[in-house]
Amino acid sequence: MSDQKYLMENDEEITRLILKTDEKTVIQQATWAGIQKGMRVADIGCGAGVTTSFLHKLVGEEGEAVGVDMSKERMEYAKKTYGSPKTKFVQRNITHSLSDLGLFDFIWVRFFLEYHRSKSFDIVKNLTDILKPGGIICLIDLDYNCLNHFGLSDRLKQSMLGIMSLLEKNADFDPYAGIKLYSFLYDLNYTDIEVNLAPHHLIYGELTQVDAFNWIKKIEIAGKNSGYKFEEYVGGYEEFFEEFKSFFSDPRRFTYTPNISCRGVKRSG
Repeated sequence: MSDQKYLMENDEEITRLILKTDEKTVIQQATWAGIQKGMRVADIGCGAGVTTSFLHKLVGEEGEAVGVDMSKERMEYAKKTYGSPKTKFVQRNITHSLSDLGLFDFIWVRFFLEYHRSKSFDIVKNLTDILKPGGIICLIDLDYNCLNHFGLSDRLKQSMLGIMSLLEKNADFDPYAGIKLYSFLYDLNYTDIEVNLAPHHLIYGELTQVDAFNWIKKIEIAGKNSGYKFEEYVGGYEEFFEEFKSFFSDPRRFTYTPNISCRGVKRSG
């Protein structure tokens, strides 16, 4: 269903996606973007479906939420866990046309475009085709993803930069997806564009279990899949990974990631 393997694919990805998704934050973001009762909403790159279930609460039984993802495993989980007559899940290659799904009043794209650096604008263009005139699209992604840490050793900093650079080239991952979102909507002639900037990760002091699991799993999988050689470390990847875990567990560590939300309205006519 996809032209490339999902960067974060691993046996615990459903668990990671569920744990890191905060209902209060999703509701705040979707409300800011303009979601309303009765809307037909598409959740693009919905993963395990938990976000789709939150969006369905906002549109109510008079509305409909459709989660769309490339992963057969995660779609099966979402259908079993969150599926209902008004909360549906479909497996599709989101880099291709989704016109068979019909038209939507509200399209939600959160933490998805970052995995499709070279195709992100074309994805948003295709999604515009399934948005009703006067409908709302909301794009949400991170900027400088995984790179804002204070307290890294020189070799750990170099390795993190090297990993992300290779993921850009070889895995089509975009650490700087968030900063591009406004231009996508501007270039596609959306109106009433609004942008919000807020911290997504703001981590200091004692580490929570959720942040520990999410970040250590991210670095573990991304580090392995990047192809980076870890020449700064005599012990290679394993030594790098142990140093990162030690760094991240230190309460002196300070980590943040900017979250950029961008919403716009499709012009009528």
